[in-house]
Amino acid sequence: GNRMNVGTIRGGARAFKLDALLKLADVKGTDGKTTLLHFVVQEIVKLEGIRVSESIMGKINQKGKSKNAEEREEDYRRMGLELVSGLSTELCNVKKTATIDLDVLASSVSNLSNEMAKLQHLVCKDLCVDEKSGNFVHSMRSFLGYAEKNIKELQEDEDRVLLHVREITEYFHGDVSKEEANPLRIFVIVRDFLGMLDRVCKELRSFKVPSSPNPLSPFG
Repeated sequence: GNRMNVGTIRGGARAFKLDALLKLADVKGTDGKTTLLHFVVQEIVKLEGIRVSESIMGKINQKGKSKNAEEREEDYRRMGLELVSGLSTELCNVKKTATIDLDVLASSVSNLSNEMAKLQHLVCKDLCVDEKSGNFVHSMRSFLGYAEKNIKELQEDEDRVLLHVREITEYFHGDVSKEEANPLRIFVIVRDFLGMLDRVCKELRSFKVPSSPNPLSPFG
């Protein structure tokens, strides 16, 4: 429902947690099949379809076409579904992020830094005493300078990205003082919801505009 966001950086309400989106599919109508998610998506599809049809492009496409109420309703549904189902494509990077193992990523950056430190010791300490290694040492020092710069940038990027992830989590979930087992969990939630949304959109496409009871009437 209408859960305000008091107490968050958005101005005054309890944080609306994205987890609640996943529960929409758990609330079933009186028919035991239709879920609250079906109803919510249907309403959004209808509103977005009307909005698109009233836009400049929508009016151009509809110009000169005289349609009855049922045909207009079908147009609203078609345009709304196109828009809503496109959300999954629009947020494709969110779905990719949800598959990342942050521990493995952080460990890889740390391992690179540790191995570079060992290589620096080898080049600057052990090999420096061997005159025959002069050319090799010179080349490796150039490489190490380049590698050190890149690893430092990786570490800075890691810190910056994690800060942004924390800000996003706080925005949608409020206080995150307790450490999340998976800092990227918010992306997992969105990915799972997008999967549910895709399924519902496919089901809605199979519905015909009803002339009598709405297939989603259990929530009407």
